[in-house]
Amino acid sequence: MFDQPVNNLVEVSDLKMYFPIYTGIFRRHTGDVKAVDGVSFNIREGETLGLVGESGCGKSTVGRALLRLYEPTAGSVMISGENIATLDSEALRKKRPTMQMVFQDPQASLNPRMTLADIISEPLIEHTDWPVERRLERVLELMDAVGLNRRFANRFPHEFSGGQRQRIGIARALALNPKFIVCDEPIAALDVSIQAQVVNLLEDLQTRLGLTYLFISHDLSMVRHIADRVAVMYLGRIAELSPRDELFAKPLHPYAEALLSAVNEPDPNRARRERIILQGDVPSPANPPKGCNFCTRCPKAFARCHQEKPELVEVEPGRQVACFLYEDKKPAVSIGRPEAKTEHNQQGETL
Repeated sequence: MFDQPVNNLVEVSDLKMYFPIYTGIFRRHTGDVKAVDGVSFNIREGETLGLVGESGCGKSTVGRALLRLYEPTAGSVMISGENIATLDSEALRKKRPTMQMVFQDPQASLNPRMTLADIISEPLIEHTDWPVERRLERVLELMDAVGLNRRFANRFPHEFSGGQRQRIGIARALALNPKFIVCDEPIAALDVSIQAQVVNLLEDLQTRLGLTYLFISHDLSMVRHIADRVAVMYLGRIAELSPRDELFAKPLHPYAEALLSAVNEPDPNRARRERIILQGDVPSPANPPKGCNFCTRCPKAFARCHQEKPELVEVEPGRQVACFLYEDKKPAVSIGRPEAKTEHNQQGETL
């Protein structure tokens, strides 16, 4: 996909984000919700990495932990060579202009008491010593860049449509010329007719400004349109990380295969992928399975899957998968689908 070697702008290694559980009268620490449990990936300069998975898998938590909106429990997050996870408050504040976020709900992320000009200029007030005239000039430039009429500068968020409010959020994120932007489901709260406009705007801005995106979404068709590579998450861990075209043509991980089987094929001349219906419910992130997180629902699970957690390893050029199927080509013991019959020992325990 890249003709020349490209440097990594973002390098995430073994990122963990645990939320403590306190119970009882004395509020004792009795466990943790493992929202993100050992995630590693890189994002190259100028690239868009799509992060997909079902609700509750930890996608948004990854994005917020990357920017230190949450304090990571463990792991490192290198952005432009600096470990964000270990910076002190003053160093982190100086780093903020280079990394920004576009939030999911544009109405909730904008202050209803501030005008459009005040919202977009707020980062400039916080991080620069520019005079009022220069800040206003920058606000008008950003409004032009995201397709907002300059006459709207003194209007309030409630006077705009959902798509316009998201454009305000994008303009605010661009105010300090960031290198890296986390887009946390930026189109989820928008009408279908507006979603394509916002995604096209993000692509245009990326081309013009050389931006790097982490694009978090559950809309697989939109991720297919905008992403260069795609990471598939399940229960706090990455199941597969592959280039977009290869992933959609032939997913390797059983969960990615099931997830992508739900995507409609845009070309009617191509055969539709067989729909895979997973059995059972998603386990709780407070009590994940002992082995692979997906083993309780995986139709291809075998004995080792219930005992060990697979690591994310490269199995094809540019493709990483966390699955023992690609390490053990012929598993010795096949358990089959979770709902299928299984062998039992004399005590009635499943083998």
